[in-house]
Amino acid sequence: MSTAATSSGWPELPTAAWRDTYDTLHLWTQIVGKIRLKRTPWLNHSWHVALYVTPRGLTTSPIPDGTRTFQIDFDFLDHVLRIATSDGAQKQFALRELSVASFYAAIMAALAELHIHITIDDMPSELPEPVRFSQDSRHASYDPDAGRRFLQILVNADRVFKQFRTSFLGKASPVHFFWGSFDLAVTRFSGRPAPPRDGPAFMREAYSHEVSSAVFWPGGGGPV
Repeated sequence: MSTAATSSGWPELPTAAWRDTYDTLHLWTQIVGKIRLKRTPWLNHSWHVALYVTPRGLTTSPIPDGTRTFQIDFDFLDHVLRIATSDGAQKQFALRELSVASFYAAIMAALAELHIHITIDDMPSELPEPVRFSQDSRHASYDPDAGRRFLQILVNADRVFKQFRTSFLGKASPVHFFWGSFDLAVTRFSGRPAPPRDGPAFMREAYSHEVSSAVFWPGGGGPV
């Protein structure tokens, strides 16, 4: 990491250099995102599914679980996945070279130990030739240095996007991390309906009105 890149807050993170970690982390975030999706009430344009940037990584924010809530956090500084509940219980496990299948089993076991009983569709979303989380032993990479660099870029992109959002008086989304496409985005709405579009129902609803989005996407092999 160059001195200039570090001091500016924007470290270098070439896609090719962290390709394997990127692919694994994308699938890990999909598992966590689908847990949030399962329990969080619907919000327009699928805003209820997204993750959010924290000073240490990504979070679900509080998820309802009966009369209590729980939250799942990726910590890219201590390199742990942490689950905390509103009644004071907590579980965590290390982010390391763990297969997607092992990560899936570990998070589901941790939730069960916290008496959070949940099932999700374990088929990845928005990816070509998906393999079920429970069966994916191929993706098993985690580079801690790449995780820290990714965090630093997310923190600064989140800061810039939030400042950009404040200058718009109309409807605007929060700054969201969408785990399906693995990008950070903020969206402004014109207030006018958009022409109908093809695709899944959630995409048609998400783009039911004219929008303009600012997006940070760290790269990848598929379509944006």
